[in-house]
Amino acid sequence: MARRPELLCGAAIVLGCAFLVALKVTCRVLLPKVQVLKEDKAREEIKRNHSSCRAKDVTMPAKLPVNFFSTRSAVIDLFRGQLDYADQLRQDSEIVLYFFYAPWCGQSIAAREEIEHVASRLSDQVLFVAVNCWWNQGKCRKQKHFFYFPVIHLYHRSFGPIEYKGPMSAVYIEKFVRRVMTPLLYISSRSKLLDFLSNYEPGVVGFFEFNASPQPPGYLTFFTSALHSLKKDYLGTMRFGVVTDKRVAQEISLVHSGSVYLHRHANTSLIYPKDIMNFTAENICKWALENREMLIRWLRPHGGKSLLLNNELKKGPALLIFIPYNPLAEIHPLLDEITKVALEYHKCNKSQAAEPDLQHVGDSDSPAFDSSDAQLKLSEPFPIAKYPCCNTVVLPQWHSISRTHNVCELCVNQTLGVKPNKVHVPHCNFLEIEAALDSFYLQEHTFFQVISNTIECSNFLSFYSPFSYYTACCRTVNRHFLSLISSEKTIFQTPKVAFSSHGKKDNTQFSIPHIEDRNCFIPDLNISSTNITGLSCRTNKTLNLYLLDSNLFWIYAERLGASRSTHFKEFAAIVDLKEEVHYVLDQNQSLVGPTLENFIKNFSVLYSPLKRHLVDDPSVHFHEEHVVTEVTTNTFHETVFLSAKNVLLLYYAQWCGFCASLNHIFIQLARLLPPDSFTVARIDVTRNDLPWEFMTDRLPTILFFPHQRKEQSVKFPEDFSVNLPNLLKFILHHSSLSSAEPCTKECLHKESVLQQGHISHLEREIQKLRSEISALHQAHDQLEAQLSEARREEQRLQQQKHTLEKQHKTLQLHSEQLQATYDQKNQELLEMAEKLQELADASENLLKENALLRILVASRGGKLQSKDEIKEFLQSEQTVSEDNDISLSTAPAALQEKRIDNIDTIETEHSSGNRTE
Repeated sequence: MARRPELLCGAAIVLGCAFLVALKVTCRVLLPKVQVLKEDKAREEIKRNHSSCRAKDVTMPAKLPVNFFSTRSAVIDLFRGQLDYADQLRQDSEIVLYFFYAPWCGQSIAAREEIEHVASRLSDQVLFVAVNCWWNQGKCRKQKHFFYFPVIHLYHRSFGPIEYKGPMSAVYIEKFVRRVMTPLLYISSRSKLLDFLSNYEPGVVGFFEFNASPQPPGYLTFFTSALHSLKKDYLGTMRFGVVTDKRVAQEISLVHSGSVYLHRHANTSLIYPKDIMNFTAENICKWALENREMLIRWLRPHGGKSLLLNNELKKGPALLIFIPYNPLAEIHPLLDEITKVALEYHKCNKSQAAEPDLQHVGDSDSPAFDSSDAQLKLSEPFPIAKYPCCNTVVLPQWHSISRTHNVCELCVNQTLGVKPNKVHVPHCNFLEIEAALDSFYLQEHTFFQVISNTIECSNFLSFYSPFSYYTACCRTVNRHFLSLISSEKTIFQTPKVAFSSHGKKDNTQFSIPHIEDRNCFIPDLNISSTNITGLSCRTNKTLNLYLLDSNLFWIYAERLGASRSTHFKEFAAIVDLKEEVHYVLDQNQSLVGPTLENFIKNFSVLYSPLKRHLVDDPSVHFHEEHVVTEVTTNTFHETVFLSAKNVLLLYYAQWCGFCASLNHIFIQLARLLPPDSFTVARIDVTRNDLPWEFMTDRLPTILFFPHQRKEQSVKFPEDFSVNLPNLLKFILHHSSLSSAEPCTKECLHKESVLQQGHISHLEREIQKLRSEISALHQAHDQLEAQLSEARREEQRLQQQKHTLEKQHKTLQLHSEQLQATYDQKNQELLEMAEKLQELADASENLLKENALLRILVASRGGKLQSKDEIKEFLQSEQTVSEDNDISLSTAPAALQEKRIDNIDTIETEHSSGNRTE
């Protein structure tokens, strides 16, 4: 019993040592494989991180905002976007300007100086607050969602916001702020009223008597309507004024207090209808904006992508006038002069209709009327001279080789059977002129003339209405006639016309220029004596007048043809988007009223003397060493028509990819052709305008102009491939055509010499080409050898690739096996560790029991020794007692042995209990 704990402890120690030895051996075997797996995984992770490092998003915390405006500036800069504090500031001020900006925005940075300049002038009357609306932690960024920067909002007390969308210029911003400060202009006298109404901007006048009460009814409503107009029209083109004097108000027929008057120059002025519309600020503003009269408008493009100019030019021909403008100036002499011209041009109610040459279209002697039609002669003929409804018609050429046109003036007359005042249709109705055109084209063959200097006039019944007829006066137009007479002698000269009995005019030495030529014209109207008053109502080419500030938008003037070196930024141009033309006022003339009037009148006549302006590309630099000549608008006539060479012209554009692919072909062609006889040229049609007969609607386009036959230009066929052989055949074919005149022997000799020279030149070029071809063949062979070597190298690389892929797959399988083995051994190690832990716990318990056993053994030894001593003592006592009383000692001895046996039994049981525990 005493040796069992020692044996158990020794067995546990031996088993633990054996397990440790086995674990060490196993780890030594697995460690290299696990280490290899870890290294492979580390390499793959490094490669994966290296390949995806560029794709990871790198986020940085936003930098703290700093002051956008100077601390000494009059502008309060809330660079942390404190919108709530800005609202608190607004409650204590009457006029507040908010400047919402983004610190990175270039336009915000550019406008910062302008805002500071305005604040330095108006800081004593207006509170200027700048708010950073880009700081992501500011309230402005969270509450406002702007799509652009900067944004300017103005508040007039509780009214607002009024957004400013004009130019970011100090003078314009200050002008708008001043209008918000004083939306109403106080008119105290008759002279101020006249000044107010004579302005070109629409004017709204309100009459309110302040004698009865300090604040008459409706005044605040009218005041708010002026602010509403600024909110809806950021240009501020409508002015609001208030009259308090009853005598001044009577000048514009305002009698009752609270009346509102809208002044219009060309049309009848209006008074706000209180009995129909409610007297509210929104209604007054809406009524004024809908009924205002815009004789001349300001255009202020914001500089970005916009359809502003496109939408305005689509409305019809536009006169664009560029003048330097200062909004803060009190007087504008040039603007006043332009305003007078605009007023006269649109003043139709006081105009005198022009008297055209077609005065006898209702004559009964016309060929379309026989004797039976004489009774239809009206007692009250409709005066076409007073109310013309005409349209110009150009008939096609009567022959393919003809260079003449028949131009007819077609006028509608509605006086047969029904008087115009009984027909409730608008005058010069589109449907009527369309019906007249249809009837005219059905009989257009009757108007064809080969060449005639007379004007043929005829009356024909309409095919659509029995109560109307139309008049057509036609004349042959020869475009070459312009070269025979000077434009100075023909412009502003009215021919004397006399009708004969059969409806024809007598022959005169006068001819109408071609419809496409603008050098001179035959004036159907006597322009020199025609007043511009009401001209917009007497022509079918009505102009819309626009103003642009040349200090801001001079780049548009340069694109239209203004000089880049001029010191006076004054320019005028007429743009007709429908006809795709524009005319430029001569910049040598000063921009004054009479000059503008003549410019408008010359455009309004039937055959305008204005010449279409052709845009030229000034950025082209000419280099003599270039084999392909670059042609512009200014050099087109000299290079193509005045040149004594055959010219091959390529039409191209920078954005045309196929045009760029033809460059090497034209370079080779220019080197092949003899330079003393041929010119290879090109023109960028997107930057250079040409006369209409030389424009094209397809790119690339190739035209050939033969020598001495430039008018017989030929277009390269579109169905042919554009390559060097086809171009050579095309050029040689059309350059070798015989001229119209018979050729003499000398001419034939020169032609043969020229052809022989061409042949020799081509032979030399062929020899050069053959040498180049042989060199190309050698280069081709070298390339073939290099390609074969590259193919072999590619095959070898493919084999290596397949081998590496197989090895990769094997290694991948081995890696998976090692991973499985590693997982299994790891699991076994965990289990062995658990068993070791259990053994350690058992050994610890055994050690404790062993210590207890030693204690028990020691105590047992002590007890046995005491027992021996007791026995010796008892034996000594027994010996003594035997001597005294042998008989009496038997019973006590038995009793004593029995007691000793009981003591031994108790001690044995006690030791057994301790061992069990």
